[in-house]
Amino acid sequence: MCQEKFSSNPKGYFITATGTDVGKTFVTALLVKKWRDSGIDAGYYKAALSGAEFRDGKWVAGDADYVKRIANLPDTQEQLVSYVYKEAVSPHLAARKEGNPVELAKVKADFEAACARHEFIFAEGSGGIICPIRYDVGAVSSGDKSQKIFLEDIIKTVNLPILVVTTAALGSINACVLTVEYARSRGLDIRGLIVNRYGSSGNLEMEDDNIRMMQDLTGLEILAKIKDGDLDLGVPPF
Repeated sequence: MCQEKFSSNPKGYFITATGTDVGKTFVTALLVKKWRDSGIDAGYYKAALSGAEFRDGKWVAGDADYVKRIANLPDTQEQLVSYVYKEAVSPHLAARKEGNPVELAKVKADFEAACARHEFIFAEGSGGIICPIRYDVGAVSSGDKSQKIFLEDIIKTVNLPILVVTTAALGSINACVLTVEYARSRGLDIRGLIVNRYGSSGNLEMEDDNIRMMQDLTGLEILAKIKDGDLDLGVPPF
């Protein structure tokens, strides 16, 4: 594995967010790029991606492809993502409709292979912190070996501390605090918050106050504030 459990010097981070479309992939790309630009051989890994894009006659894992281009990664799509689904729905539903459900053994093996290729790994989650990754439908009482896998199981499998991507928009306090409290209730280690789309609301007084409230209510540090269109993380590796 890339690190011992909850090490003070992790060899990677797991990127989750307060919800879908908060900008995990954009932020993750800037993180990988910053580490690589700073001389650290950082890589990327994602267990399950739904909503693949059809380009030039093949299905492309858009999130991974974006990070690969921005951070100039040498890895193939197969090395970056373990499970790619076509339909833009929760991975558990996409897998149920398309087949090839997530197996934690493959996630662990693929992640460890990524660790062997790179010095530092950013693992990107799917959706928000409570994202069903696999949810078999079956009669457990009849002996069916149904599996229920959530994002927290992926995080525990790769054994990395979490960075939470949030915005500072209206409603962000609630979404951020609930995300952090849920993760903590599952025994997950959260290292800090990254604010994405800072200033996009046009009300900096509100956003700055939301940021202070998120810090106070979670006890977590704001590690970076990123604006739309930023080409750099804006802070050194942490």
